[in-house]
Amino acid sequence: MYPFPQSVNPAVRTHFDAQTAFMNELSQTVSRAFQQVFQLNMQLGQGLLEEATSTAQRMLTTSRPTDALSAAASSAQPSTEKFLSYQQQLSQLAASTQVDLTRVSEQHVQETSRTARALADEVTRVSSEETDKRLREQEDTMKNARDAFMQKAERGVKAGAQFLNELQDDVANAKPDGQAGAPRA
Repeated sequence: MYPFPQSVNPAVRTHFDAQTAFMNELSQTVSRAFQQVFQLNMQLGQGLLEEATSTAQRMLTTSRPTDALSAAASSAQPSTEKFLSYQQQLSQLAASTQVDLTRVSEQHVQETSRTARALADEVTRVSSEETDKRLREQEDTMKNARDAFMQKAERGVKAGAQFLNELQDDVANAKPDGQAGAPRA
């Protein structure tokens, strides 16, 4: 169902899904608004084109120039009404789009915030566990180094004590100066 490997943290996946749902609905709302603006523009263009065609036909079928001018002048009022209607519909569309965007944001911000908090808590927990693990490893390393040092120190103390004992034995067993081992000339 998800394109993520199973090793992805569930908090990350949940937050990503919430963000994706929010962005999808937001983009759908904006897309719907653009479609409505496009349809509104098409309706205005078609209405103005029909009005212009009708006015042109009336102007061409008149026999007097004054009738052609009156036909042109009579089309100004409906065109103005079409533009006013377009402006009103565009304002209504903008207001409804803003309401829809606010609704979408309100719906998803709470969920996204909740998943962001859960993700932050998970990251904090994992960081804390990692830190604790590293501290334990460092403590173990320090303990092992201390134990090794103590063993070597004990061996050194024993070796020093043995050396002192041997030295004392040598001193105790030594003969006075002239008696033993003096070099002969």
